[in-house]
Amino acid sequence: MPFQKVTPEKLSSAVTRQIEKLILRGILRPGERLPSERELAERLGVSRPSLREAVAELQAKGLLASRAGAGIFVADVLGNAFSDGLIQLFASHEEAVFDYLSFRRDLESLAAERAARLASDTDLAVVAEIFAKMEAAHEKTNPSEEAQLDAEFHMAILEASHNVIMLHMMRSMFQLLREGVFYNRKIMFKQRTTREALLNQHRSIHDALLARDPDAAKTAVVAHLDFVKSCLIDQKGATQYDEIARQLLERERSR
Repeated sequence: MPFQKVTPEKLSSAVTRQIEKLILRGILRPGERLPSERELAERLGVSRPSLREAVAELQAKGLLASRAGAGIFVADVLGNAFSDGLIQLFASHEEAVFDYLSFRRDLESLAAERAARLASDTDLAVVAEIFAKMEAAHEKTNPSEEAQLDAEFHMAILEASHNVIMLHMMRSMFQLLREGVFYNRKIMFKQRTTREALLNQHRSIHDALLARDPDAAKTAVVAHLDFVKSCLIDQKGATQYDEIARQLLERERSR
């Protein structure tokens, strides 16, 4: 008969599995520092030797990394999602920008639809909290904080969709966006009329999610990312027109 004796699970194995799940679900994030050994052992209710054994296993798996004198951190597991060569290729070809937006449009609209159906009340409370911060940041002259919260708002929706593959894939894509590989988000927030439109679009997404309306949430995300695409096209045209104007001005001044 295909039965084997049941053996008690080692404490270190239970710790390993718990930390793995926290990383998988996006609760522990790349670059995040773990509590001190003493505090973490107390929280988990295990001895420090058991904790050390679990940490060593997670380090061997590439999920945790130690920094001399600083502690244990969640490894940058997203850093290897794309090779350096591919990242440079993205950055040097304009078509990658619009393919990126299409990719986001498809996946984020699906994530919003899922979040409207599957998110817990706590998930939606996180979305609402970030949107409230966006509204407050909107009143400030400097758009940097609002641009940062924009990314956090979208990530909160992905987390609320409860699909870990989608979550980690999009977190990797957002990391490239933060690094300016695709386009500079801050430029989009500089114009007051654009900032106003973006806030209203995020409000529509927020309201649809809190109403638990999957179709409205999906439609709102599609409309938002279509607007972002049109803004980028307009910016490209404006840059080209300005270059032509500079050439005309230079010609006139040289006459």
